Amino acid sequence: MSDTAIATAPVAAAPVTSTAPTTVDYRTDPSQYRHWKLSFDGVVATLAIDIDENAGIRPGYKLKLNSYDLGVDIELHDALNRVRFEHPEVRTVVVTSAKDRVFCSGANIFMLGVSSHAWKVNFCKFTNETRNGIEDSSKHSGLKFVAALNGACAGGGYELALACDEIVLVDDRSSAVSLPEVPLLGVLPGTGGLTRVTDKRHVRHDLADIFCTTSEGVRGKKAVDWRLVDSIAKPQQFAAHVSERAAALAAQSDRPAGGKGVALPRIARTDSANGLSYAFVNVAIDRAKRSATITLKAPTGAQPQDIAAIEAAGAAWWPLQMTRELDDAILCLR
Repeated sequence: MSDTAIATAPVAAAPVTSTAPTTVDYRTDPSQYRHWKLSFDGVVATLAIDIDENAGIRPGYKLKLNSYDLGVDIELHDALNRVRFEHPEVRTVVVTSAKDRVFCSGANIFMLGVSSHAWKVNFCKFTNETRNGIEDSSKHSGLKFVAALNGACAGGGYELALACDEIVLVDDRSSAVSLPEVPLLGVLPGTGGLTRVTDKRHVRHDLADIFCTTSEGVRGKKAVDWRLVDSIAKPQQFAAHVSERAAALAAQSDRPAGGKGVALPRIARTDSANGLSYAFVNVAIDRAKRSATITLKAPTGAQPQDIAAIEAAGAAWWPLQMTRELDDAILCLR
């Protein structure tokens, strides 16, 4: 088969802020993580947020109180795919915090303050896609997610929790869930918060209005009564309750216990001034016209004909390798 040019897309103008890097690399692996700790225990995986406040993807701000920037979500995106592909034995993922009394305070406000409009738009797009990926994994890959909120959970942190199948909040008389963007910043939650509150969790609209226009949030039994979380547990019983809910969700999963995982090696890419080149994807950039042409290459030679051969090919199986390359190319074009 001949190569087929499938798309010509406009290339975004360069960010106007001096702090923006020339490139952002979305390729990473657990050995390079600065903000997440991924661990496995039988059918349960734990993704613990432990954000290094001094490891922002750009200079000019600190990621305090488990607040995040694009670099944090790049690691989350990678971790989700590794659980999904490399660990078929996992049926439930517990998303929690490795810090005391704080789960996640959302997108870092100082990062947003020094970012161009284009950077902020693409940051919100990618962040929302990671949340969509959680829900897609639950619906199509049998992975269930428990948000174990062991501390305050605000803004984008609560939006991350909303993407999970269940939310458990510690009942310590201080930890609350909140979407404080409107009263504090005068902006709407940017990664699906309002939609998931009403359409996914079916919070009454009058309660949703109160919730999204007050900054202090909702905690304890009221959070359960308002359907903002599924359950609460005292600090002494919190870990046991989360384990119980993770096991219950795992029992509902149809993930193949004896399935063979697919290791995801680093994507090989050659960068040049005028494009990107992979094994099966090529991106030619015409900077004068501000356009990019993406060309996909068909495989050559004999291809796997049965499940055993596909499993043997692993990440080199053409449909998987090509789509991983295409995903990376689209992210690079942003």
